[in-house]
Amino acid sequence: MWRRNLSSSARALEDKKWDALVIGGGHNGLTAAAYLARYGLSVAVLERRHLLGGAAVTEELIPGFKFSRCSYLQSLLRPSIIRELELQKHGLKLLRRSPSSFTPCLDGRYLLLGPDKDLNYSEISKFSKRDAEAYPRYESQLERFCEFMDPLLDSPTPETLQGISSLSARMKNKLEKSAFWAHCLRQAISLGQKDMVDFMDLLLSPASKVLNNWFESDVLKATLGTDAVIGTTGSVNTPGSGYVLLHHVMGETDGDRGIWSYVEGGMGSVSLAISKAAQEAGAHIVTGAEVSTLMIEDSGTINGVLLADGTKVHSAVILSNATPYKTFLELVPENVLPNDFLHAVKNLDYSSGTTKINLAVKSLPQFRCCNLCHPDAGPQHMGTIHIGSESMEEIDSACQDAVNGLPSRRPIIEMTIPSVLDKTISPPGKHVINLFIQYTPYKPSDGSWEDPAYRESFAQRCFMLIDEYSPGFSSSVIGYDMLTPPDLEREIGLTGGNIFHGAMGLDSLFLMRPLKGWSNYRTPVQGLYLCGSGAHPGGGVMGAPGRNAAHEVLKDFKEVKPLK
Repeated sequence: MWRRNLSSSARALEDKKWDALVIGGGHNGLTAAAYLARYGLSVAVLERRHLLGGAAVTEELIPGFKFSRCSYLQSLLRPSIIRELELQKHGLKLLRRSPSSFTPCLDGRYLLLGPDKDLNYSEISKFSKRDAEAYPRYESQLERFCEFMDPLLDSPTPETLQGISSLSARMKNKLEKSAFWAHCLRQAISLGQKDMVDFMDLLLSPASKVLNNWFESDVLKATLGTDAVIGTTGSVNTPGSGYVLLHHVMGETDGDRGIWSYVEGGMGSVSLAISKAAQEAGAHIVTGAEVSTLMIEDSGTINGVLLADGTKVHSAVILSNATPYKTFLELVPENVLPNDFLHAVKNLDYSSGTTKINLAVKSLPQFRCCNLCHPDAGPQHMGTIHIGSESMEEIDSACQDAVNGLPSRRPIIEMTIPSVLDKTISPPGKHVINLFIQYTPYKPSDGSWEDPAYRESFAQRCFMLIDEYSPGFSSSVIGYDMLTPPDLEREIGLTGGNIFHGAMGLDSLFLMRPLKGWSNYRTPVQGLYLCGSGAHPGGGVMGAPGRNAAHEVLKDFKEVKPLK
């Protein structure tokens, strides 16, 4: 179903001038298209690849095995989007994981964590009674911080509007900004001074400092610490990594905060559900439609796009779901954007330390520490399995290898086995395994990802590390697909292989994302907007950039038709 064109050929796009075009059929682009179409605008989505989804995609690369090729878990998708676009009606089915985390240790111990508070207390007590008592307070504090952040995620930034001419527009913008900051102040007051100071400490501190202040057990701190580095090139000792930790716990599943889930049919089912909502509202979606350049008039305003096959598609409004680098340096023609703007875009941090390996295996891994030798799935198989990260020092050591230009000698691996809960993605008795691996430099100093032998050597390094915890794992592998940072850039369009469309450091968030003065989805080109993860509030399968960008387009659109 993923390989069929979802609409007529790209040539049909030439027949009309569209109210809006969306470049890229990733989940944010589809979300933006759905909202614009629901408000009555004629919208077309142009997707370069043969299938929709961007990084939230399902691909059957080995017969019978369907991989969530890039993103592999769901939690961050905004509840407002699930509700407003009726995604469950369009086929979205979330599969809750319990327990949600399993960390095996080479000394024969292990740690399980999840939504069951009694289980958490019992498991953490094996390592530290003090930590077991502190953990509920830690979770409660993070939940309060997430509640503080929620309104920031679901609204555009209070950016000063560029190029406002009328007095009424300027006054309206000032009132909206005042209301935004007043709401933030009320939220801060309700949070209280102690929590507000702790919140600032979390934002600014290394995750290691935050976790050391809470806990004493190495394995617990390391298990929690992986959330602070996932998708980044930083270590748990990097200042600001505490925010990344918060970013990865601010989601929910069916109203339960911090619960991650699998999606039946793989992560492509998220994109498929959003695309169905968009099409139901009237959006026109075309795959195999690669945009080569934006058509911009002498006046500096958008007039449409030119596709790689020569097709011209006309519109005065374009939303780009591509990265800022791709949008401004590859799609916008030369001599259109100000030099200082281009310079700032070039200097954004697109570095990546991430490699994704998708495996088809004959059987479930059996972990030595569990002393279980039967083929059925147990609690250790349900959630994220943390391999090679029994202490924060191990995480930092793996990061330092990459700083020195080398793939980690002992990589940090997050293993998930979605087929234990989703029976639609693998043949009976066999399984799909995702490995999210750090750290792998874009350009290693000791070889090249273009070298098949080098690639195979690193893959085997990862498999042998898993063998230490689960003997025989390597022999169960039927086949695999590996995406290194250059592969993520080439295949999925992620500049530098960065899964967030750019780093999520504190200097790249909120009013600073993607650039100072341009955080409200608008750009120096009149009619061109950003709607991808490179815009506020950032990366992950969240949908918020797409939803927020669509609302800003509607504000600027002079004749908005009534909601359908």
